[in-house]
Amino acid sequence: MRIGDYQLKNRVLLAPMAGITDQPFRKLCAEYGAGLTFSEMMSTNPQLWHTEKSKLRLAHHEEAGIKAVQIAGSDPQEMAQAARVNVEYGAQIIDINMGCPAKKVNRKLAGSALLRFPDLIRDILSAVVNAVEVPVTLKIRTGWDRAHRNCLEIARIAEQCGIQALTVHGRTRECLFEGEAEYDNIKAVKERVSIPVIANGDIISAEKAGWVLAYTGADAVMIGRGALGRPWIFRSVAGLIENGSTVAEPGIDEKCGQILRHISELHRFYGEQKGYRIARKHVAWYLQGIQSNSDFRQTFNAITDAKEQLIALEKFFNLVRKGNQNVRTTA
Repeated sequence: MRIGDYQLKNRVLLAPMAGITDQPFRKLCAEYGAGLTFSEMMSTNPQLWHTEKSKLRLAHHEEAGIKAVQIAGSDPQEMAQAARVNVEYGAQIIDINMGCPAKKVNRKLAGSALLRFPDLIRDILSAVVNAVEVPVTLKIRTGWDRAHRNCLEIARIAEQCGIQALTVHGRTRECLFEGEAEYDNIKAVKERVSIPVIANGDIISAEKAGWVLAYTGADAVMIGRGALGRPWIFRSVAGLIENGSTVAEPGIDEKCGQILRHISELHRFYGEQKGYRIARKHVAWYLQGIQSNSDFRQTFNAITDAKEQLIALEKFFNLVRKGNQNVRTTA
């Protein structure tokens, strides 16, 4: 699959997720086979461009591959300027968010709130595409609510404005993340436009990814929540849809080693004082796939020191390896 001049290594993409797809997580998913990863959503508010938080979100590692940055806002000229600034910082692909359902984003008429205003969407897309020479992509939902599903209209506008690829999360904003993804609507979008279409929503296994691609005719799949605590999902999905081969999940030794490395990277990237807090949510997701009803999560969340976190994890993993599933672990 290509986006503009960029040839992706496969058709399995990591979704941009605020507070999650930072540099350490993108790098890890890329190592496990994600064909393209996106930064966390960047605001187009000029006052926020040079803050420490924004700089961390923009931080990139060459091992994560093509540098794709997602921006969100509602003012066409601010969006265009934000795109230019991000390209100056090294962005190779600009992705526009029109799918975020968060209230704090929608109140600013950004994210999926824009789906109610097709004319404004056209102005934003035209402004951004004309502002930069790198490919511009777009992520949307199927509509604002069940009574106003307008993804076909928005897809046609996107194609007319020069958008290079379109991701469709198969839900309305009203649906949030509930209910089943609307693959029929993703299929309809793919049938109406000639630009690459990326299917997103409820893709949690290689088999599901293969079915979604076959049913919708989409050019690629995007995985979001399915990768939480499971960065290795990209290896199994890519193996099946690219090579037709089944790739087993990593064994417990590999998982434990990668988790420890990820947590160490979070400590290094954010600094120990901030890193240990961010590590908590990732460990909670990892534990769901290792020992979901363990008391260890509560113990881990009480730790306020980065080094103690790693020590506690190593002790816990040693118990897991030995099969002592009922042993309560303390830091």
